Amino acid sequence: MRLFLCEKPSQGKDIAKVLGATQRGDGCLVGPGVTVTWGIGHLLETAQPESYDEAYKRWSLQDLPIVPAQWKMEVKSATATQFKIVKKLLAQASALVIATDADREGEMIARELVDYCGYRGPIERLWLSALNEASIRKALAELKPGAQTFPLYHSALARSRADWLIGMNLSRLFTLLGRQAGYSGVLSVGRVQTPTLRLVVDRDRQIAHFVPVPFWSLEVQLFANGQAFTAHWVPDDALTDDEGRCLDQGAAAAVKARLAPGLTAIAITVETNRVKEAAPLPFDLGTLQEVCSKRLGLGAKETLDVAQALYETHKATTYPRTDCGYLPESMLQEVPAVLAAVAATDLAIAPVLQTLDRSLRSRAWNDSKITAHHGIIPTLEAANLAAMSEKERAVYGIIRAHYLAQFLPHHEFDRTVADFNCEGVALQAVGKRIVVPGWRALFGQTTEEDDSASRGRSQLLPPLQNASRCQVQGVELKAQQTQPPKPFTEGDLVKAMKNVAKLVEDPRLKATLKETTGIGTEATRAGIIQGLIDRQYLVKKNKAVRATEAAFTLIDAVPKAVADPGTTAVWEQALDLIESGQLSLEAFVAKQSTWITSLVNRCSTMTLSIKLPPSPACPLCGAPMSRRKGTKGEFWSCSKYPDCKGIQAIDGAGKSKRRPGKAKETSPA
Repeated sequence: MRLFLCEKPSQGKDIAKVLGATQRGDGCLVGPGVTVTWGIGHLLETAQPESYDEAYKRWSLQDLPIVPAQWKMEVKSATATQFKIVKKLLAQASALVIATDADREGEMIARELVDYCGYRGPIERLWLSALNEASIRKALAELKPGAQTFPLYHSALARSRADWLIGMNLSRLFTLLGRQAGYSGVLSVGRVQTPTLRLVVDRDRQIAHFVPVPFWSLEVQLFANGQAFTAHWVPDDALTDDEGRCLDQGAAAAVKARLAPGLTAIAITVETNRVKEAAPLPFDLGTLQEVCSKRLGLGAKETLDVAQALYETHKATTYPRTDCGYLPESMLQEVPAVLAAVAATDLAIAPVLQTLDRSLRSRAWNDSKITAHHGIIPTLEAANLAAMSEKERAVYGIIRAHYLAQFLPHHEFDRTVADFNCEGVALQAVGKRIVVPGWRALFGQTTEEDDSASRGRSQLLPPLQNASRCQVQGVELKAQQTQPPKPFTEGDLVKAMKNVAKLVEDPRLKATLKETTGIGTEATRAGIIQGLIDRQYLVKKNKAVRATEAAFTLIDAVPKAVADPGTTAVWEQALDLIESGQLSLEAFVAKQSTWITSLVNRCSTMTLSIKLPPSPACPLCGAPMSRRKGTKGEFWSCSKYPDCKGIQAIDGAGKSKRRPGKAKETSPA
């Protein structure tokens, strides 16, 4: 029996339909000589510390570090029934096709089952970029040898074990040190989550400590050839900071006094350059999350969930967890089918499709740029737009627009910079005239590219040339001040995680890192951010994410290396080396174990300086109270317990209500 092992039931049903496996079995679908089964994500998980030694149930500094000599996996209790089914089918299989998601984590979901259940037969790999019928048939005809994708498993296993070593040891270590300092909460530390949190904490501190600097500018209204336009004063270098801003109010006011209405400004130089903007690439997941955060207000996980639904449920778009926005050149032959599917999905798009030049070959088609996956684009088959939610339709529309943009010409505009002299005062006007709307016609005036791509002011200048004479119509002195950096949105944070190499200041780390090195992966960044929100290290305020007091406490408590995004980026780089076969799983985990052991030994005697929240006074003796955890949740308990048994309840708003009396106290977990 040939067994197909999928990642989840919905994926299994799609593949089974193409294979003709239509007979329902127990946790599987059966056809002639073939069976399709599935996990529910991971059916196995790395064993908890107490599985290695019962003593580890109680957290103790003396037991750290915990470094398994032989790693153990355990069956997840929530999906134990499906595990038994998969185990039985693996024992019966004569050949296995791994059909989980085509990425590092998908490989691990299948391979950990293969190892745990002792399957020793032949293995092939189904590598899918979409779940529509045509894509599945194509992938079935191009099965990869199992050995070709096996390194992905070791890379994922290395990631998993590094996460375990850091999470289990450092969370225990700093939580116990925090208790010694009077902090009763858990200080959860993670290989990726803590450096990600550090990015937000650093940004929030930059905002909090920002001191605005006042500066002054002059806006001058000029008139020439029947048209008014705006120029700006260009102050001398002696009056400006590094950004060209005038910091001397008196000097700015003196210049304004020289520029009275009715004076003449003479053009010294007028330069016009034609600017051509290529269409944006199809989306990788991170860029899609950035754009959806900005344009639709969606969170990173929300965008991923919508993209996953478009891929799995609606079969409308290709695999979403990709880090690549390029397309393989072989897919050029599929363009007619994709455009036909787009037309059938949404009849209203017909006028746009008529403007496309299908012979165009944009920069997106580039085999040398392709990684494990290509950019997110519409599939080869029509989808049901009416079955999509409003958010799904909006995200589908954005993905579709980036694909259609590949078949429209460059956006072209003339950017004119005119320098003037007026009574010895230097002025400059910048103008923009659109020549060819090109692909931007798809996006209107509100695209995500508008903020950064054009950079020139959008005003239209009158015809100007050297020595052109313009009349001054008005002068305005503007008092301004420098602005603090903006808080992160979830989209901004995903971008910062992707491009963390650019933020690393340590010269040694910077020399080691590739510019493309990030922290986390396209598949995990949304979950990392959501985990920080769930743990109440981050809170969402409108579109922004801000660090809580607990976040500042954690980042201040852990050593810099633990929270440094550069350190984690180096680890991510090592995982890529494992994936490419240049580094072994064993060598990587051994280095992680040595580092964790060294860190625990160095930090176990340190004293944390933690800013504790104010606690109420004991209603019986007036002494400070401490948070304790009882059988019915947390409560305030007198710090002099057991000599004094004063307690207070903690209500949902974090305020305390007096309730003196006796209570059974348990030590915090």
